[in-house]
Parts: sequence; structure tokens; C-alpha cells
Amino acid sequence: MAGQIVVAVDGSAPAAAALEWAAADAERRRLDLRIVHVGDSWPYDERAEYCRTTLENAADRARELAEGVKVGTELLTGNVIDALIGESRQADTLVLGSRGLGGFTGMVVGSVGMGVAGHASGPVVVVRDPAAGAHGRVVVGYDGSDHAQAAMAYAVEQARARRSELHVVSAWQVPMPAPYAFAYAPLIAEALEEESRAARARILPWQQSHPDITITHEELHTHPVAALVQAARTADLVVVGSRGLGGFASAVLGSVSHGVLHHVSCPVAVVRPRGSEAS
Repeated sequence: MAGQIVVAVDGSAPAAAALEWAAADAERRRLDLRIVHVGDSWPYDERAEYCRTTLENAADRARELAEGVKVGTELLTGNVIDALIGESRQADTLVLGSRGLGGFTGMVVGSVGMGVAGHASGPVVVVRDPAAGAHGRVVVGYDGSDHAQAAMAYAVEQARARRSELHVVSAWQVPMPAPYAFAYAPLIAEALEEESRAARARILPWQQSHPDITITHEELHTHPVAALVQAARTADLVVVGSRGLGGFASAVLGSVSHGVLHHVSCPVAVVRPRGSEAS
């Protein structure tokens, strides 16, 4: 991965929160910070002046927040989603606000955030609000899929940089048998126990290979989105794969990552393995 965090700004409150998160992450992980704004292609109108001012103000704020971080800026032109997806290919992490200027205020995550998270290469962190305080915990959803492996690797890196606990959530729903189908109860119990053993076996290598990090594991018999929303209440960051096991192979953003983005208020990292961008 390139040694820089890329953050998109547009003058909105969520973008300001994203800038604060990106500056802190760059300082924490000793990476450069690149601030981008996607604007119109006309170089001399009032809109272009607003774009340049937005970038300058963001750079000044970033330098205040993280004095030792190298800060660069660039004004990009073109389609916002396409431009940010392009930026993600050379970034360690791409950071953006949950919604930007002109978005519907009732939407938790706007079309740009959803589009970029579904197609970008590597981690995309979506920030909704400024940090309210630290919990000392990173939460990751893990099901053993390729996307979950990438999410886990990023979560480990984040937990180490923050000197925080890493809390792994494994969740699956219990099948509902037909009424009076008592004969199925032993089979359901056996299936749940097998799933539990498999989940513990998937986590053990991570615990063994990262002894410097406290890695805890929770198994819940509920929908993964509900489990992660609950865990997020005491998390500084929630990390999920772009999609996991059981999802449609053609889906660019799975139901779990989609649900977490819309229901979790703390920063959410959606991680797609490098080289697997959707066309």
C-alpha cells in the first residue's frame, strides 16, 4: 500500500469530521495525508475559487491537528465517484464523510459514500460525526471470506496503532423450524455447535500470530448487522469486508456492509481486497 491517507473534502460537516479522522490516523500510523476535492473543470469561475479555498482551509486544519504529518492537496475534476475510486488505488486508506453538500439530510450515507465503498480498492472509511471520545476498542465482523480476511488485516493494523483491543464478531441467524417440528431441534443444536467450532478455529490463527494485541471473540445467534450495530456502541471503529460468505458474487457491496454503513454512528471501514475492484 502507498504510504498516504487520502481524504475527500467539500466543506460539509461530515467532510470536516472525515478530515479530523484522517489527520489523526495519518499521525498515528506515521503516514502522509493527501487532501482532495473534486470540482468543476472551469478554472476561473466562482465555483473554482470555492474549491481552492476549501482545499486550503482543510490543509490548514490538518496541519493544526497533526503537526508532524506531511500534508498535500489536489483539486480533481470529473465525476466524484470515479475520481475517488481512482484515488483509492494508490492510497493506504480513502476517507470521506457520510454525506456531502447537497445530500438529503435524512440520509445517513449518501450516494457518493455508497458508490465509493462498493467499488474502491482497499479500505474506505466513512465518517459520520466528529469523535466524541475513545473506547479503546476496534470491532471487526469476520466470517472467513476473502473480504473478511482483508478486513481483519486492516482491523489488526488499526488496533495495533491505537493500542486498542480488537473485538471480533461472528454472527449467524438460527433457522426457524416449522411449528411442532421437535425432531429438528437436535439437528439445529448440532449445526450451531459446528458453526461455533468453525468460528473459533478461524479466529485462533489471528490470536496466535498477533500476541501483542488483545483479540476477543464474540459469537451471536442473530443477524450480523444487528450484532455489529450492538458492538459498535462501544467501538472507535467498525471494520467489515465489502461482502462476505453467502452474498451474490456480482454484488459490489454486500447486505452486511450496506446495513452497517446505514446504522452505525461511529466510523466504519469497508475493506475490499486489493485488485478486486468492481468494473
